[in-house]
Amino acid sequence: MGLTAAGLLAAVGKWAVPALAQGETVVPFTDIPPNFNPGGEGPVRLYDIRNIDGLYTPNNEFFSIAHYGMPEVDANAYRLRVTGLIDRPIELSIDQIRSRPSVQVGAGYECSGNSARSVQGLSSCGNFTGTRLASLLADVGVEDRGREVLFFGADQGEETTAFRQQDVTLDSQFIRSMSVQEAMDGDAILAYELNGQPLNTRQGAPLRLIVPGWYGVANVKWMTGLHVQQDRFVGHFQARWYRTVRGEEIAGDMKYNETEVTRLRIKSIISRVTRQGGTHRVMGFVLHDGTPLRSVEVRVDDGPWQSATLDPANTQYSWKLFSYDWNGATPGEHTLVSRATDINGTTQVTEEELATKQTFLEHNAQFPRRVMVS
Repeated sequence: MGLTAAGLLAAVGKWAVPALAQGETVVPFTDIPPNFNPGGEGPVRLYDIRNIDGLYTPNNEFFSIAHYGMPEVDANAYRLRVTGLIDRPIELSIDQIRSRPSVQVGAGYECSGNSARSVQGLSSCGNFTGTRLASLLADVGVEDRGREVLFFGADQGEETTAFRQQDVTLDSQFIRSMSVQEAMDGDAILAYELNGQPLNTRQGAPLRLIVPGWYGVANVKWMTGLHVQQDRFVGHFQARWYRTVRGEEIAGDMKYNETEVTRLRIKSIISRVTRQGGTHRVMGFVLHDGTPLRSVEVRVDDGPWQSATLDPANTQYSWKLFSYDWNGATPGEHTLVSRATDINGTTQVTEEELATKQTFLEHNAQFPRRVMVS
């Protein structure tokens, strides 16, 4: 059977969950790999989802990942350059951006490579303050032939791209894009604060893009510029690295389709289980593109799906916290799993339903968790 419940609780150690009620105890997961290492000072920082204690992730625990390190951008000398097919090209200091009308957006998101391999630690939820992208684009006047908005980050490095029979090595900057229509119709912001505090270097200071309901790769950090162009953007971190390959049977044959990583695919995760008296509380969160949810359900072992309760504090683009009261638990190891369904009937897939997906990105399968009940 492995470790006893007491041994597992001891192994939790510094990962003990905060804000337990009087008489409430943690029920340990038995599926945490020994090499799971949240935190750290490098470009990649995992968040320990067992520590969720409210809607927003603390700034010093917020997950992060970067391809080219973490550039230090001098806020005093900073200028955001807005260029391309616009009527009024401009450069804005961070103070000028802060002086624009501001909004706050609760955004929960994950790296598109997040999965059980990282114990879902490449995810967080924050309350971001910034100015609306659509409003800035309206002020500079996008020309009719402008179709695509590019977002430039200060992070850059060398990349080798295969082209037919040769490799081409280039100085590569982190760039992502979206269509002008997506930028004007959506809720994206140019953010300069997280949870009421100025962004730090790890979080993309002094300015970053936040695209609510999209995967983390879209949220360009250390932004240096916006550029409007007519042609579709097919850069390294959009056309090559961040693609999902899925198979679909058409007329009896398997056909494969490649798509860009953009909007979050619906996903739920169980993050904590506690016990108080005879009741076990199962808690977790949903990540999705902001489409309203129809239901979140939890299943114990091979039993029926049972309805979970959504936290009323959830907002449209935040992750959606949920809980389920599990009564009558028997001693021993149990398997718990959750699934979410939106109002369009899109239900979180199973691992088997992802079998034709050939790349590891956008892994949104149901995530069974194992717990030890004493």
